[in-house]
Amino acid sequence: MEKYFKTNQENWDKRVAYHLESSLYNMDQFRKTKNSLTQIELDGLAEEVKGKSLLHLQCHFGQDTMSWTNLGANATGIDFSQKAIDAAKEISTELGLATQFITCNVYDAAEYINAPFDIVYTSFGATCWLPDLDQWAAVIDRCLKPGGVFYIAEFHPTLYLLNFDSLKMEYPYFNVGALEEDIEGTYADRNAPIKSKEYFWCHSIEETMMPFINRNYELIHFKEYPYSPFSCFPNMEQKSENEYFMKGLEHIVPCAFSLKMKKKSD
Repeated sequence: MEKYFKTNQENWDKRVAYHLESSLYNMDQFRKTKNSLTQIELDGLAEEVKGKSLLHLQCHFGQDTMSWTNLGANATGIDFSQKAIDAAKEISTELGLATQFITCNVYDAAEYINAPFDIVYTSFGATCWLPDLDQWAAVIDRCLKPGGVFYIAEFHPTLYLLNFDSLKMEYPYFNVGALEEDIEGTYADRNAPIKSKEYFWCHSIEETMMPFINRNYELIHFKEYPYSPFSCFPNMEQKSENEYFMKGLEHIVPCAFSLKMKKKSD
């Protein structure tokens, strides 16, 4: 497993500089608004973050973490890429935001925090880099206060069945172990001069949800969306502002979901 994480970490280190300059992350706009959150996430959490402690898992260079800070949360972001965390700290200081950032693997998160959080949050493009979601849920449980909330907005596993270039189903719905690909460029800049190998895992909705239900978490909401809020895959077409569909598959293939669970109180 160490080989997979090391290879992926090196890949994410390479991406940081190009993502900071990309139109997808649009740093000029972010500096003005201090918000990178989608409407899906805002609808799911925005009304309850003020004054709450929030832990953002796999935060990359921290745009979303800083966005929660701007909305009143005491937010901390973790990521395994030191280059991403260095960039996050620099941007946070530049914008005068008191967001905290920690470099660590998500599976080690509980070892790096001083106290549990009111909210644990993660979002788009995170779980595909994790081999074991039961272990992931155990870490989240350790990082979350009794009565606290876990929230995820993520790309739908049905979307990940597709080869995005051919739009043919080529990948498993269920977790069959590590999948390996050689890639060029990145989702945020397909022309970036990066060639690398990556390892990823497919996860069903059941695999994502049941570790929390088995820990007696209360389901607050589960929602599925026919659109992606990002144009980050090939063959996506924009139908309205911040809503993108796979070409020819509008309202046929779900593109995203959100899940909100509450930890039982002691």
